[in-house]
Amino acid sequence: MQIQLKFFASLREALGTGAESVTLPPDVTTAGDVRVFLRARGGVWSEALADSKALRVACNQQMATADTPISEGCELAFFPPVTGG
Repeated sequence: MQIQLKFFASLREALGTGAESVTLPPDVTTAGDVRVFLRARGGVWSEALADSKALRVACNQQMATADTPISEGCELAFFPPVTGG
């Protein structure tokens, strides 16, 4: 399955990319699985996407959870929680 990934704010800076297209193995079926899959790249990916990092995820521009199923061609976006003042 191929999906589009987007990374925002400090996460984009840490990873050095704002977007990419990725082909996933068959066992990656949820947003949480994608996060684990990306962490397996190691290095900065493992650090930036660690479970200890508070990150939000959206699937096709709708807020999602780790259990949200993904499908062919979907857009998954990862970003830190937004604060303002």
